[in-house]
Amino acid sequence: MSDDIIIRKYLEKDRKQIRKISYDTAFLELPTKDIFANEEITADILTNYFVDYEPELCFVAVNKDRAIGYIVGTLDTEKMKKILWGKIIPVLLIKALRKKLFLNGKNLKCFLYILRSYIKGEFHNPKFLEHYPATLHINIEKEFRGKKIGAKLVDHYMKSLTSKNCSGIHFGTMSESAKKFFMSQGFSILYKSIRSYLNPYTGKNYPYYILGKKLK
Repeated sequence: MSDDIIIRKYLEKDRKQIRKISYDTAFLELPTKDIFANEEITADILTNYFVDYEPELCFVAVNKDRAIGYIVGTLDTEKMKKILWGKIIPVLLIKALRKKLFLNGKNLKCFLYILRSYIKGEFHNPKFLEHYPATLHINIEKEFRGKKIGAKLVDHYMKSLTSKNCSGIHFGTMSESAKKFFMSQGFSILYKSIRSYLNPYTGKNYPYYILGKKLK
């Protein structure tokens, strides 16, 4: 890793940049603005829980005092889901309606494609939380990938989980490169399925992997 990149705990001043990175990388390598043209709502969904409810588990990679990557997560995925669906998502739906986001054909199509995947059961996964209660979300700006930043972020995050006596961690990805990277970090594939909501944009379905690692 370059000497001018450091890993540190998340600070409130990092919020804006983390949100930008999360939006830019929301749909694999596809331009997010061509799929869902609202950075605020997308970033809210991807980051609000982590930075507002468990900021102690948030770490950033910093270059010249600017966050260029992050890893965030939760010790308790069930708790996270309850807060997401009970507090965060209802507020975001109201915000989206007030902003008339679904009058935008691009946004409406994205919502309907994801809803169709959900109805088809593509978001129904086996339960792994008894042994793998924690989860994570990681992203790095494209120009800084391949510099071992991801490994450093994962190392900081795992040490934090271990210090909190966490028994294991799981997460899902449609990225083949992410799958390969996390397997190199000691994760194993727990489950594999297919996600089709990006098919209208790319003409193909994507494998969806759930990877996990026991910590004790």
